[in-house]
Amino acid sequence: MRKLMRYGKAYGGANPELIEGDVFRIVVKVPEFSTAGEESGSLEVRTQVTGEVTGEVYSLLKVLEGEASTRAEAQAVLGLKGQANFRDRYLAPALGAGLIEMTIPEKPKSSKQKYRLTNTGRQVLARMQGGFE
Repeated sequence: MRKLMRYGKAYGGANPELIEGDVFRIVVKVPEFSTAGEESGSLEVRTQVTGEVTGEVYSLLKVLEGEASTRAEAQAVLGLKGQANFRDRYLAPALGAGLIEMTIPEKPKSSKQKYRLTNTGRQVLARMQGGFE
C-alpha cells in the first residue's frame, strides 16, 4: 500500500483513488495505456484488492507461461469442468489485473480466441515462483 501511494502519482500522474464499499477498490491512472478518444488521456484500471494474486490466477499464469492457449485448453490443463467457475475465478481476475491478454481483443467471443501472458504477467509470475508450490 505504501508503494502504491508513493509511486502512484509518479507513474500515473495522479494519486490512486481508494474507494471503500462492499468491495474495496483502487483506481489507478495509467497514461501509457491511453486510447484514442479519451478526454483525459489516461485509462482507469479498476481492480479488486485481495492483497496478492490468488492461487487460481497464479495457476493460470503458469499454464500460459509457455504459449498462448484457448479457454478450453487452459481449463483442461487445470482439470476444471465448469466454464463459469473458470471464467469468474481464473480468467476475469487475470484479465482485469492486466496479467493476461486476448490474442484477438476486437473479437472477445471468437472461437479462435487465445490468451497469453502480458509483460506484467511474466514479471508477476517470475516474482512468485515458488510462492504457491
